[in-house]
Amino acid sequence: MFCAVLLLAATPSAAAPEGTLTFALHFSPVTRWLDPAEGESTITPFLLLYALHDGLLKPMAGSGSAPSLAESWSMAKDGLSAEFILRPGIKFHNGDPVTSDDVKFSFERYRGGAAKILKDTVKEIQLLGPNRLRFVLKEPWPDFPAFYGTFVASAGWVVPRKYVERVGEEGFRKAPIGAGPYKFVSFNPGVELVLEAFEGYWRKAPSIKRLVFRSLPDETTRAAALKSGEVDKKKRETLLFQLQRILNEQTTQAPVYHLGFPTGLGPRVEDILAHAIPGFYMSPYEDLKLKKP
Repeated sequence: MFCAVLLLAATPSAAAPEGTLTFALHFSPVTRWLDPAEGESTITPFLLLYALHDGLLKPMAGSGSAPSLAESWSMAKDGLSAEFILRPGIKFHNGDPVTSDDVKFSFERYRGGAAKILKDTVKEIQLLGPNRLRFVLKEPWPDFPAFYGTFVASAGWVVPRKYVERVGEEGFRKAPIGAGPYKFVSFNPGVELVLEAFEGYWRKAPSIKRLVFRSLPDETTRAAALKSGEVDKKKRETLLFQLQRILNEQTTQAPVYHLGFPTGLGPRVEDILAHAIPGFYMSPYEDLKLKKP
């Protein structure tokens, strides 16, 4: 599971995205984690999915399954169908609109950890319009949203059908396009993944221009990188007890900031950890900005 402590020296947020936030990861991201179709029903890939992609429903602050790309949704009283209405005007990183056909395509393309139970249960997907669709189930299944809209599956995270069909599966893995707050720049496996702010993100454009995920599996190396200011986030276990000392040291050299999350968390890093780590029930990218403590 991704764990983090935050230490960041940078400039305050402005209207246009600016600055770089570097993460030190205790694992090495792999190409399949950039593609919702490959979701393994584990928490780790969602760190990257939340940045690159967006879903009809997804865990958000205060809710284990909340509407995101879906403006609204409902389950039929008989439990045999679920209907979704998409938010109007949402676009993928390449400018293509997000449509109900993309939602259907993304579900059918999904081959991750929960593929069997979802596809054994869904009878068909009916397209009722460009922004409206219905999942028809083979039998009543009140737990459908608990699978489709949570960390159990990434089948509800939407990719652009036209782009995937044009570049092919391998091409999409090399240059994924989504509807999330950050777009793909480059990926050097075992070294780093670089993303850049998508200013057309429907919810709110991020304030940090570039995210860099660096693979630093060695604990000592991560600790040294954090103290030197080379990276801004790392695992909690080793450095939480050192955090106050490190922050005090850094404040004499540069401003210290913390991430502002959508729930308006307080400035204490312990508060951020308490809310951001258990279950990862929020996206640290959707309202990514810097605030002075």
